[in-house]
Formats: sequence, C-alpha cells, structure tokens
Amino acid sequence: MNSISANLNVMIKASEKASKSLIRDFGEIENLQVSVKGPSDFVTSADFNVEKILIEELTKSKKNFSFLSEESGLIKNKDKKNMWIIDPIDGTSNFLHGIPHFAISIALQSDNEIVSGLIFDPIKNEMFYAEKNNGSYLNNKRIRVSKRKNIDECLFATNGKKFKDVKLHNRKSGSAALDMAYVASGRYDGYFQENLNLWDIAAGLILVKEAGGILNQVNLTKNENLEIIASSSNINEKMLEKLGKF
Repeated sequence: MNSISANLNVMIKASEKASKSLIRDFGEIENLQVSVKGPSDFVTSADFNVEKILIEELTKSKKNFSFLSEESGLIKNKDKKNMWIIDPIDGTSNFLHGIPHFAISIALQSDNEIVSGLIFDPIKNEMFYAEKNNGSYLNNKRIRVSKRKNIDECLFATNGKKFKDVKLHNRKSGSAALDMAYVASGRYDGYFQENLNLWDIAAGLILVKEAGGILNQVNLTKNENLEIIASSSNINEKMLEKLGKF
C-alpha cells in the first residue's frame, strides 16, 4: 500500500462511513420510484445526510478547517487557508433514477491549491485518490492517463450545449467527478464540460494532474460556472483543435 498523509486517511474514513448510509438509501430508490410523491425529497435528504456525516468526520480531525459544500455552501472557520470541498452525491440524477453511477467527492484546498482529492464510487467499491507529488491511485493501485495517440480511437466524456457539435466520440455519464476519475485512470481519454461547480471537479483536478494528465487553468477562487478540459498529453493538442476556441 502506498504511503498516504493523515489528511487523506481522514478523507478515506469519512467517505467510507458516509457511504454506508448512501448504499442503504440507494437500495430504497426502487421502491420510491413508484410512489405518488416520488423520490426527489428522499434524495435531498440523502444528500444532506451524507454531507452531515462527512463534515462531522472531517471536523473531528481538523476542527478549524473551513468547508465548501454543494448543500451548505461556504462554511468559514478559523482556518480559512485550508478548506474541505465536498460533493456528497455527485451524480444525483443517476441516484434519483436508480442508476448505479454516482460518487462521494472530497478535496482539500490549501492556500488556493488542491493538495488532496478523493472520489469514492460506493456501489462499485472504487476509491480514486491523489495527493500532491504522490501520484494517483485506484484502490491502492497506481493509475495513469491513457496512452492512446490516435484521437479517432479515443473516447471522451462531456456534457453541455457549448460542445454539442464537437466531432469526438463521447459519452454523457451524469457524474463529473467520475468522469475526471475515469480520465485519470485511462478509461476515458479526455473530458470537456462547461457550467461546472468547484465541488464537481475539485478532487478530479488533482487526480488527473497526478496521473500525468493535462488540464486547462481553473480559477479556484470561483465556485460556479467553471469550464474544464482534461486529457493525456498525447492527444491534448488534437483535442483542443477539435474543440476550437475555449
């Protein structure tokens, strides 16, 4: 097993604890689909429940770190230079419809730089994580971006109207966090999307970078309306040509 920091260890334990309630709630979705009220309120409750567990567990270790979360927004604590960035359920629509493709995402931002990131898919039991200058991993195994060089043989993930006419083989999975994790592990060759929130991609940024990938510059002082292009170095220029002005 690779050596990990105390902070990442806390992130792993927090995500594992939160995933137990998430898996249990996901098991109830099928029954809720046929109810008159529908599962929307239930999913909102699941989101908040996962967030609550994550914040509680992370705070036990670092009492003064601040938080940025999809549900609660910015929570300023004494330490404003260090901030946990959380997405309790990235892929909420998938979760809502009983599709087993969603993840818990946690990143640690220190002095306006993402230094640790974790994306946990509890249904497939796949935990992607990375730390600055320490590589990217999937369940303790080192991962790297794709080595493909022929862009016509590549597969990309995307979403958004801006890129609807781009002629690249692509898929829309419904989870930005997992799209980034899949680029880091070489499953996807690249990812491009607009109108993202920081919690959607924060953990994925360091995952792709530490896996040897290339990213466009992302303004970490913004929380919303972010755009991302991520790929391997082998196809980055060809990908940018296809995308046009970004």
